[in-house]
Amino acid sequence: MIKFHTQEETDVDVLEEVLEDIGNQSQLVVYNDDHNTFDWVIDCFVDVLRHSPEQAEQCAMLIHFKGKAIVKTATFDELRPKKDALIDKGLSAVIEEIPA
Repeated sequence: MIKFHTQEETDVDVLEEVLEDIGNQSQLVVYNDDHNTFDWVIDCFVDVLRHSPEQAEQCAMLIHFKGKAIVKTATFDELRPKKDALIDKGLSAVIEEIPA
C-alpha cells in the first residue's frame, strides 16, 4: 500500500530533521585579559573561527569594552576543538550552553 503524506505532515518531518541537525546550541565565549594584543586576538579569530578581519575586530572590541563576548554559536561538539585551539593560542575561552 502506498501512503501519501499531506503537506502538513511533510513540513513537520522536515522541521524535525532540521532541529535534529541543529542539536543543542552552545556559545563560545572569550574573556578579556591583560596580555594578548588586539592584533593577536584578531588573528586567532580569523585563523581558528574563520571570521572575516572585520568580524574578528568587532569581537575583539566587544571583549575589550564588555569584558567578554560570544564569538561563535554552534553545537558543543563543533565548538570544543575551536575553544581548545583558542586556549592553545593563549586566549581565555569557555563553552556555555544556551538555556532552553
